[in-house]
Amino acid sequence: MSSRVVAENIQPDRVVAPFYNQMELNDLPRAAPAASPTLGQLLKRVGDVRKEATGDGSETPAHHALDVTDANVEPRSLPFALSFSNLTYSVKIRRKMALPALLTGRRNHLRATAAEPVGGESLFSKTKTLLNDISGEARDGEILAVLGASGSGKSTLIDALANRIAKGSLKGTVTLNGEVLDSRLLKVISAYVMQDDLLFPMLTVEETLMFAAEFRLPRILSKSKKKMRVQALIDQLGLRNAAKTVIGDEGHRGVSGGERRRVSIGIDIIHDPILLFLDEPTSGLDSTSAFMVVKVLQRIAQSGSIVIMSVHQPSYRILGLLDRLIFLSRGQTVYSGSPTQLPLFFAEFGHPIPENENRTEFALDLIRELEGSPGGTKSLVEFNKSWQSMKHTSNSEPDRHGLSLKEAISASISRGKLVSGATTNNNTSPTSMVPTFANPFWIEMAVLSKRSITNSRRMPELFGIRLGAVLVTGFILATMFWQLDNSPKGVQERLGFFAFAMSTTFYTTADALPVFLQERYIFLRETNHNAYRRLSYIISHALVALPSLIFLSLAFSATTFWAVGLDGGFSGFLFYFLIIFASFWAGNSFVTFLSGVVPQVMLGYTIVVAILAYFLLFSGFFINRDRIPGYWIWFHYLSLVKYPYEAVLQNEFDNPTKCFVRGVQIFDNTPLGAVPDAMKVKLLENLSNTLGTTITTSTCLTTGSDILQQQGVIDLSKWSCLWITVAWGFLFRILFYFSLLIGSKNKRR
Repeated sequence: MSSRVVAENIQPDRVVAPFYNQMELNDLPRAAPAASPTLGQLLKRVGDVRKEATGDGSETPAHHALDVTDANVEPRSLPFALSFSNLTYSVKIRRKMALPALLTGRRNHLRATAAEPVGGESLFSKTKTLLNDISGEARDGEILAVLGASGSGKSTLIDALANRIAKGSLKGTVTLNGEVLDSRLLKVISAYVMQDDLLFPMLTVEETLMFAAEFRLPRILSKSKKKMRVQALIDQLGLRNAAKTVIGDEGHRGVSGGERRRVSIGIDIIHDPILLFLDEPTSGLDSTSAFMVVKVLQRIAQSGSIVIMSVHQPSYRILGLLDRLIFLSRGQTVYSGSPTQLPLFFAEFGHPIPENENRTEFALDLIRELEGSPGGTKSLVEFNKSWQSMKHTSNSEPDRHGLSLKEAISASISRGKLVSGATTNNNTSPTSMVPTFANPFWIEMAVLSKRSITNSRRMPELFGIRLGAVLVTGFILATMFWQLDNSPKGVQERLGFFAFAMSTTFYTTADALPVFLQERYIFLRETNHNAYRRLSYIISHALVALPSLIFLSLAFSATTFWAVGLDGGFSGFLFYFLIIFASFWAGNSFVTFLSGVVPQVMLGYTIVVAILAYFLLFSGFFINRDRIPGYWIWFHYLSLVKYPYEAVLQNEFDNPTKCFVRGVQIFDNTPLGAVPDAMKVKLLENLSNTLGTTITTSTCLTTGSDILQQQGVIDLSKWSCLWITVAWGFLFRILFYFSLLIGSKNKRR
């Protein structure tokens, strides 16, 4: 396939990409003959065409081809050419050294470094070069494949080209049409397909692609056109028979592996990016599925995109679809060029490829053989350099200047690329042509919420288990503390019930931990290419959790309040429900924050259980606040259990007319509680004579206020405790946002 296709003379199969074969195409006016237009003129023509197609410019039209130059102007080269030169990337790794050999190793290391010093190396670390002076080029309409054995640097090179290596760590240059790519622009015009298929298991293929369209396509594009875009993409990806099938996971039967991989590609190309990076898209697939995936990638490239992918060992059929190859060995280039030139290259190297053997398999086997030899692949690397220089010297084709980046992006927009809200204006910066996000944040929130609800609604067993756990806990507490009386023992039992109930509400929210951990890499993939804002995700994540928290709070409150015999009537129940809900909210937010910090589920559960136990210990139930050591008092005020616990105590004991200790009940919970009642009456009379007051068997000695005083619950009102608990929930949501902001860069260091 020839790579010399011009932007102004696009072949018919590239004028209307297969993605849009179901969209309505309008006839567009051609520009009048003139000299090569300026960027402003070009953009104005594009804008005029869009307004004419939509009437008032309120909607983005379907894809069109726009002739933007004079027919007499000499054709130019391809609109896009991605060039990379001298890419070098090194990392420091720890040395593995046994303790007994440490001293001898240190002496040997000192002798070695004295004889041949290596920059960046020490006794405990060494520098490993993952990319070593890699150069090459990729053009739109072509597939560039990076090949090599495991550990050769394939994925590292893809990450380097996709700007997934931290600035400063990567040396060399990556340019598009001769201009260094701005990070924000690259996010919008490119897509990166990870090796693993990261999809929501209970969404169908059609729903998955539709949600991707809602994220990546602009609001001005009508719902019907978004659906048409999705249907066209389903046909293009060969997914029509699986359109209504759920993706599936280990516990739910779904689509096949090849279909999953094509869906993963589809959600990243829904906005028709200019650059498409793929990390081993054929990994784990059978030969037929792998061929179909690469065939789809070929169509994507022919629609005007640059496709760059890593592949481990392509079959003969897949090799026929590739346009350029780069073979890597331990971070160095051992071959760069067309697949058709492989036989000539290895023949001149002295290792001709046998007639009936797969060329790539032969090349990879030879590279592995050389890697195991004393000289390594140094001879092949040097031969490739000389062969490349000879090839460029003998190339008689004159250099032809391509379009500038601004002109190329404008031409692509006019052909319908970058559907994610690309606009035309007179600004000279390419970055200003494409918005950072396709939609405002409230639309992102709505789509995120709808997707989460749809996925959760198809797994009702998860909520059923949560509800069952809450109801069982409530039932056990209700039967254990059934209709508590107002005696001193009843007071102690009430305190125990409140402490256990408040801590249980926090423990039952631990199920929120795996929710984000399961979505983490989906979130990273989508936010790294600006599908939506992190803030939109945080808010929608909280909103989706609220209905279930309200229902669980109501279930627990209704199960326990009247069964235990708590005080306050309906108003008391209402506050009890509110504080339970606030506890669920704060606990859910706390666990969600931890899920953004802790990378593993089991480690997260261990931390959650430990911290919640500390919260209960310092809540004030086991030891009053004034008895807590001064060096631990700060933990008392940080305890999430403290505030709900004090709130329900006040809700129960703030009635000044309610008495909990009368007359001889003063001896309960003491050694004198076992003596006969007659003796207690006599003791009470003697106590009255001693104190000079009258204390009868009906005299109230302890009210609810006295109990609150004894428990040290005197500083905050119950409503203040409620609002503080709610505020804890918001604080942890904010901390969750910052944890995602800091921890979701997804770049190598």
